[in-house]
Amino acid sequence: AAPGPVTPGPPFEPAQPPVIEGFSPSIYRTQESFKEKFIRKTRENPMVPIGCLGTAAALTYGLYCFHRGQSRRSQLMMRTRIAAQGFTVAAILLGLAASAMRSRS
Repeated sequence: AAPGPVTPGPPFEPAQPPVIEGFSPSIYRTQESFKEKFIRKTRENPMVPIGCLGTAAALTYGLYCFHRGQSRRSQLMMRTRIAAQGFTVAAILLGLAASAMRSRS
């Protein structure tokens, strides 16, 4: 038996995310604001913002020392910035690993 004519569904709306049956793009039912998301992410992994602030502080102070002509201190601050960036990346990776372990159990 041949199938009947197919009636087209509603037109695709590019401004809306695609609807996939059984899939929810967010575990949260309400849309959270930037501030709420920032606070939630900071509570989940507080080391990332600390690392970001440390990186920004070392960069700022290093540039200030460079401007004042204190080349030794400026070099030290640039090395400190690299260490702070490494700390931040490690915090992100450890947070991802901890999140993956939580979702497994």
